[in-house]
Amino acid sequence: MTGFYRFSHTFFYPLVQALWPFRAEGLENLPTNRPFILCPNHSHAIDPIIVCLSMPRSVPIRMMAKKELMDTPVVGKFIGALGAFGVDRGHSDVNALKTAIKTLKDGGNLLIFPEGTRVEHEGQVDAKGGVAMLALRTGAVLVPVYAGGKNKLFHRTRIIFGKPIEPKSATRHGTAEEYQEYADEVLRRAYELGREHET
Repeated sequence: MTGFYRFSHTFFYPLVQALWPFRAEGLENLPTNRPFILCPNHSHAIDPIIVCLSMPRSVPIRMMAKKELMDTPVVGKFIGALGAFGVDRGHSDVNALKTAIKTLKDGGNLLIFPEGTRVEHEGQVDAKGGVAMLALRTGAVLVPVYAGGKNKLFHRTRIIFGKPIEPKSATRHGTAEEYQEYADEVLRRAYELGREHET
C-alpha cells in the first residue's frame, strides 16, 4: 500500500493543486510517535483528497469511506488500493470497526469525518462518537482539522491541523457519554481553527 500511496500522492498533487489549490498549515502538530485519527469538518466531496494530499507523502493515511463509494467499480477499487475501507453508516459495521482498530494498533493512521456526511454549516449534524471510541480503545489521539470552506474550483483552500486531543477515561474502554464528549470537542476545535485563522 505504501508504494502505491506515495506514487498516487506524487501524481495527483500537482493536478489537484491546479484545480483546487490548497495550503497546509499546522503540520507540526501531527504526532510522530503514536497513531492518530484526523478529524476534519466535511463540506465538499473533494475534502478527503485534499486532506490526504496535505499530509506528508511519507505518512500514509487510511480513510474510512461510506460503503456506497467503495462499491463504485472504478473509484472503489482505486481508493481501496490506497488503503480506504468501507463502512455501512446505517448499521453497526463490525468489520469496519475491526479494520479501524487493527490499523491503529498496528501504528497506522486514519482519516474519519466526525460528522459522517457532508454538511453546509457548523452544527447541522452532531459528531459521531465512534472516532473517540476508536481512540480510547487503541491509544490513538484525535487531530482536529479544518478543511477550508466550499473548496471551489481555482479558489485557495486552507487545511489547518490543530493540536492533538488525547481522550482519557477511568474505565478500560470508556463510556458512550465520553465518546460523544470527545467527538463533540474535536469537531468544535476543527471549526474553531477556521475561525481563528480567518484573514
